[in-house]
Amino acid sequence: MQFQATVLAAILSSAAAFSPAISNNAASTTSLSATRQPIMAGNWKMNPSTEADAVALGEGLTSLLGEETCPIDDENPLCTEVVIFPPHPFISKVRESVEDAGITIGAQSMYFEDSGAYTGSVCASMVLSIGCEYVLCGHSERRTLFDDDDAAINRKVKKVLSSGMKPILCIGETKAEYDLNIKNEVCAMQLSKDLQGVTKEEMADVVIAYEPVWAIGTGLVCGSDAANETHGFLRTVLARMYDEEVAQATRIQYGGSVTPDSVDELMSKPEIDGCLVGGASLDAEKFGRIINYKHTK
Repeated sequence: MQFQATVLAAILSSAAAFSPAISNNAASTTSLSATRQPIMAGNWKMNPSTEADAVALGEGLTSLLGEETCPIDDENPLCTEVVIFPPHPFISKVRESVEDAGITIGAQSMYFEDSGAYTGSVCASMVLSIGCEYVLCGHSERRTLFDDDDAAINRKVKKVLSSGMKPILCIGETKAEYDLNIKNEVCAMQLSKDLQGVTKEEMADVVIAYEPVWAIGTGLVCGSDAANETHGFLRTVLARMYDEEVAQATRIQYGGSVTPDSVDELMSKPEIDGCLVGGASLDAEKFGRIINYKHTK
């Protein structure tokens, strides 16, 4: 219990330093209305094994897109934007196989320096030059397995933006943090640190992905109502960091074992603007069903 109290105090102290006082049970209080284009993204992680398999997966997906999918389009804001994140070696070939269908390509990660002795890393200009429009920043696996901290994630977000690409910023609590009932504090702290120095104007190109770490590939489920409530809370954080216009305009995805069986209910919730999909995106039929979710909003 003493350890838990110490952890809780540290989190609360850090959150308070980076964001205004926010109620732990706050719901979205923004009053402006905004039409947010849905965005479905597939993170292939370290899959599949070969370039040929990656191209086949991309081509299989193109045949499953519905009429309501399209690239980001100011004139048709209700169509669904589709983004896929293949492994770096496969990006160019996969892009060639899907670009005519209107699917956008992104990079799973990059380093924030422009060049140098950083063995194994790629920089923003490299992924931009091969057609990437998005970059994942702060994914839980990068945070935990590769020790990406909030300072590094913040530098990556700003480098992505200054390079003319769009970051999908991933945030979310671990199982231990969820059990301590400090989910909101953790998410507020990550959001505040990772967006430090990002301007209101730049926020038009930022997508947030809420990923409860404990629900990724574990079989545990974050219910759609709970996810929607957390998304609403994140909008209160954005409103206090920026203003209500930004809070309402920012697209917030949900990520955490999204499946064809769960997507319709998730996407029926008013604060959920799309999904960041892992395992199911490696199956064209499953990801196609997720992209072509039933519109009930």
